[in-house]
Amino acid sequence: MRLAKNIAVSETGFLFNPGSGDSFSCNPVAADVINLLKEGKSAAQISAQIISKYDVDEAEFEKDLQDFWMQLKENNLLNTSATK
Repeated sequence: MRLAKNIAVSETGFLFNPGSGDSFSCNPVAADVINLLKEGKSAAQISAQIISKYDVDEAEFEKDLQDFWMQLKENNLLNTSATK
């Protein structure tokens, strides 16, 4: 998965979709996920880094990450045709 090309992202996790005019603000964990996604990391790499950094339960984080992917997709922020 990758962010859609037209999505602007600040280092703090503020997302802007110029196509729709919608903007989104992410919490620190989501901002880290977005920044890792921008770096081209795979979902597995993102999970490993976030779990390590925040010392969270793996199963709980995987569920939260799936929910986050769905939110990104629903808001047209992901390019789902580019999978890793």
